[in-house]
Amino acid sequence: MKYPCLVPKKLCTTPIFLSIAQEGISEDGEPLVAYEEELTCNYQDTAKTILTDEKKLVQLIGRAFFVGDIAPDIPVISSGEATVFGVKRSIVQGMKARNPDGTVNYTRLDLE
Repeated sequence: MKYPCLVPKKLCTTPIFLSIAQEGISEDGEPLVAYEEELTCNYQDTAKTILTDEKKLVQLIGRAFFVGDIAPDIPVISSGEATVFGVKRSIVQGMKARNPDGTVNYTRLDLE
């Protein structure tokens, strides 16, 4: 059975550069890069105001949606960096949304 693509390719127009890190660190204490690629995505960003005792803090959060599995050799995306609109952001969470048959429908990265 063919499942519908929930993130259509025609909506993925924002260029993004990804550097996804694998688990562990190098001898120099730096993250080990498992995947680097220039792709296009559907990018959505939001801002959230968090009130603290002394001041307020504005937290910017972005989400990048990709068609299918962008890194099939990496089972779980948990860290790395993404550059979108010239701004470098950290990957704080990754999700591979699966179809009932186990194939990946789309990939979502949460950026901060």
